[in-house]
Amino acid sequence: MCGIAGWVNYSKNISDHKEIIHNMTNTLIHRGPDEYGYYYMPNVLLGHRRLVVIDPEGGKQPMTKKRGGFEYTIVYNGEIYNTDEVRKNLIQKGYHFETNCDTEVVLLSYIEWGEDCTKHLNGIFAFGIWEEKSKTLFLARDRLGVKPLFYANINGSFIFGSEIKALLAFPDLEPIVDENGLLELFSLGPSRVLGSGVFKNIYELKPSEYIILTPTKILHNIYWKPITNYHNEDEKTTFEHTAFLVEDAIKRQLVSDVPICTFLSGGLDSSGISSIASEYFKTSSKKLTTYSIDYEDNNKYFKANDFQPSNDNIWVEKVSSYINSNHIKCTIDIDDLVEALQDSVKAYDLPGMADIDSSLMLFCKNVKKSHTVALSGECADEIFGGYPWYRKNDDIYYNGFPWNRHINERKSFLSNDICRLKLQEFANSKYNETINEIDFLENETSFEKRIKKLTYINLKWFMLTLLTRKDRMSMYESLEVRVPYADHRIVEYTWNIPWQIKNHDNIEKGLLRKALVSKLPQDVVYRKKSPYPKTYNPKYTSLVKDILKDILANNNSPIHPLINSENVYNLVNNKKNVFTVPWFGQLMKEPQFIAYLIQLNYWLENYKIKIDL
Repeated sequence: MCGIAGWVNYSKNISDHKEIIHNMTNTLIHRGPDEYGYYYMPNVLLGHRRLVVIDPEGGKQPMTKKRGGFEYTIVYNGEIYNTDEVRKNLIQKGYHFETNCDTEVVLLSYIEWGEDCTKHLNGIFAFGIWEEKSKTLFLARDRLGVKPLFYANINGSFIFGSEIKALLAFPDLEPIVDENGLLELFSLGPSRVLGSGVFKNIYELKPSEYIILTPTKILHNIYWKPITNYHNEDEKTTFEHTAFLVEDAIKRQLVSDVPICTFLSGGLDSSGISSIASEYFKTSSKKLTTYSIDYEDNNKYFKANDFQPSNDNIWVEKVSSYINSNHIKCTIDIDDLVEALQDSVKAYDLPGMADIDSSLMLFCKNVKKSHTVALSGECADEIFGGYPWYRKNDDIYYNGFPWNRHINERKSFLSNDICRLKLQEFANSKYNETINEIDFLENETSFEKRIKKLTYINLKWFMLTLLTRKDRMSMYESLEVRVPYADHRIVEYTWNIPWQIKNHDNIEKGLLRKALVSKLPQDVVYRKKSPYPKTYNPKYTSLVKDILKDILANNNSPIHPLINSENVYNLVNNKKNVFTVPWFGQLMKEPQFIAYLIQLNYWLENYKIKIDL
């Protein structure tokens, strides 16, 4: 994985301003600590930071190719998992390859197929390609949005980068948050509106989007979405087909020239990946290394609930023993967890999921000591129907985002100026915009349509939130994390599978359980879903409360104009507790809300945010 940045200006020669692209690119060193490179032309400057994973010598960027009198230069972040197939196809068309890296495959794919190149690629990617003769820039992002790409068009300059911080390093762009950004933060956060960068004038390519920029126009296009059709396979064939796609996706993502491992929680998703990866490693007489996360004294304080029904440790040990992996448990210190709240804001450029972010960052930091690439189990719950909101009619028929049902509770802690914004209406509008994109079959029942709506908003919203979290926290520590369940072939296939098959045995992710039944012990296959683990140590709550008290006591804290200070004060002094159920997702309750406010204050202060209301 890598970090990319670029600057295009058609009205003046910018080649004498190399320090600007240098500064933009240097904000991304964590994404690419191994190498850097630049491309300079009068109307374009490109920058690249590289994390070496495949073909250390051949994959240097920016990479330039000439063909038919045209010169094409790419800056690319990602991994292509069907590289060999695409390369063979291009060789048959007369292309010659000089490297073994996927960067060259992506570049030559664009030269051959133009804007349709993305349709030939199976992988996670964000890239920019400049053609010097026509002065055309092509930007593209992978189908599900695993890899990020932001852009801005300001004062005659078009800039882009892997993270918001790269754009904020551009001199003409100020860190301003206007009404739309505030609506997004306080009604939907930590989710983000598709295509939004929260900051004024900053946008993000949507998943499956490409942009074509020329001297006379800018064109946006969505090149992929799951196609609604009839599912014509019987139950047995569906189980077999799903098992093949899952195993194939995992094996394709085990290719690397650097050490590769898996994350293991003892749940179905990560255990399935780890089992198949272990089998793959054994074919070359290697032993898989697996990693799990735990917290200081968590066994002592853990309490089962509907959202987190069991502790992972016993299951991790069981699966590791079953697949014979070299297992490493990373135990997170609570003081470190709190301290890392600030770094997780720097990684994300926004307030995020509090300790759910900072713990993942610290975990990735530990993994990076020995490995550069890891496979993780994100996306299975969205695709196969694993979340609690797939099980309750109240959630299934809820006309909104079921993981975000507590806007009124949030509002009680916000200032009058923020409460005057139409927070609920904003969230409702984004929900309606999303479900209006769905195509239905003529004979679908009301229930089937509701499940399809629920699946689609999970793919477009909740999954993207978790993919963004995984990318920022892992890449901040220079660790590449791959997500096999996000293979677009799995999404396309499962999209049309009837719920009674997905819900096989009337259990969450019943289809996936059936597909993995031969890979794991039966009690692991049928273990009740348990989400990413969080700390239950009361020390964490005590520490974040003390920090927020100090913030509240400082009249100059920038958070004051945005919050109801009295209600927040009562919250941290145990006089008000409205978050008896998570206020976002499954994990974020009172301690995470307090930590979110800490992150918000840190972000406002250190990014020098200007509020434009």
